[in-house]
Amino acid sequence: MKHFNEYKQLNLAELSKQILEQWEKEDLFHKSIETREGNPSFLFFEGPPSANGMPGIHHVMARTIKDVICRYKTQQGYLVHRKAGWDTHGLPVELGVEKKLGITKEDIGKKITIEEYNKQCREAVMEFTDVWEDLTRKMGYWVNMDDPYITYDNKFIETLWWLLKQLYEKNLLYKGYTIQPYSPAAGTGLSTHELNQPGCYRDVKDTTCTAQFRILEPKAEMEGWGTPVFLAWTTTPWTLPSNVALCVNPEDTYCKVKAADGQVYYMAEALLDKVLGSLGNADEGVAAYEVLEKYVGKDLEHKEYEPLFSFAQLNKKAYYVTCDTYVTLTDGTGVVHIAPAFGEDDANVGRKYDLPFLQLVDEKGEMTEETPWAGTFCKKADPLVLQDLEDRGLLFSAPNFEHSYPHCWRCNTPLIYYARESWFIKMTDVKDDLIRNNNTINWIPESIGKGRFGDWLENVQDWGISRNRYWGTPLNIWECECGHMHSIGSIEELKSMSD
Repeated sequence: MKHFNEYKQLNLAELSKQILEQWEKEDLFHKSIETREGNPSFLFFEGPPSANGMPGIHHVMARTIKDVICRYKTQQGYLVHRKAGWDTHGLPVELGVEKKLGITKEDIGKKITIEEYNKQCREAVMEFTDVWEDLTRKMGYWVNMDDPYITYDNKFIETLWWLLKQLYEKNLLYKGYTIQPYSPAAGTGLSTHELNQPGCYRDVKDTTCTAQFRILEPKAEMEGWGTPVFLAWTTTPWTLPSNVALCVNPEDTYCKVKAADGQVYYMAEALLDKVLGSLGNADEGVAAYEVLEKYVGKDLEHKEYEPLFSFAQLNKKAYYVTCDTYVTLTDGTGVVHIAPAFGEDDANVGRKYDLPFLQLVDEKGEMTEETPWAGTFCKKADPLVLQDLEDRGLLFSAPNFEHSYPHCWRCNTPLIYYARESWFIKMTDVKDDLIRNNNTINWIPESIGKGRFGDWLENVQDWGISRNRYWGTPLNIWECECGHMHSIGSIEELKSMSD
């Protein structure tokens, strides 16, 4: 008969120590597996932590839930192998190494070779393994640490190659451009998961801009009224040099008005008072504006205007009005400036109208050499762009605007929405399969699977998997100058192609 110790006083720390000592002495973890050999399996691969950082209480909480499930399945008689792992790739590792070495991404390949840099990453990423293993033992978390899977290991990388090759051969892997939340400080795009990190969005005050876009070929009867202009509003003045079109809602009402300042403006009827109201003087009986004509947005489609800036030669038709229902009348003027390189809606309009792609900001987030502000971080270029417009009589107003703006959760610097060439998994092609499979899962609580996760699947987007970094799994796509591509599925296949 088993005898249990009697405790006159509850001392949880001492009790925990005694239980751990007994488990280790009797090797109960391994026995729980050995005694169930031949039974049905319940497989568990730990979502691996990164050993380049210290563990926290949230890791204890998550591991406790994992451990409870594995122990429960063991008690049901299943053979439960629990494979530990280490997440060794990713931006946090690179940023830590760059900080330690006092370098930036641009220094890699110049001040330090890529091979030496990756060697430093390989060493740094396992820095706290002893601490993690000690925590694992002390909290009584049963997981096999003897043979963990490590994401920098070639066996793991080769497995990813095999998986990616399957996707490629099913036409589910492709290269394209997308607008990404991009961190110039880190030199990489961020995923939607990273955007959801606590504190990523912060309330900031930015200077906005209502710019005047001079209309080409105005009607003769408007001569003497001043040059007629479209009034377009943006919260990102630094994108104005990359403007290639304007956009209106095809179904909303727009007006041509003669304003009290003597100018002729085109904008949405619903926002006239908000934008132009201050031009009038009720005490003196001066109306802010007089409506000359009304249109629906579709009537303005393809109407041309002069570019605000002419820094670059374009190879496609540009500088005209487009239409899209994403334009709303909640803020601004109802006329939106379009820069396809810096916004998802802009990019969609650009594809719809086959607009040119103009990107006058580089990967460091700095204005390019074509502009007078080369080397200036784009958001710091706002006042410079506004002053240029003011000097040329093209600035209508520049009010401050408080809004929630995303920041890099690692670097604490503002993100920009930036067009990047990336590789994508075509999740939209398998959306129905994802939803159907999700509906077979017994979610607890049900609201997670049907609500948060289910809603995410209903709105799933293609998954951008590539990163412009050095420490990571190499993408297994070989591209020829002729345009031919080949996906490599194994190290053996790679060797056979190089022979």
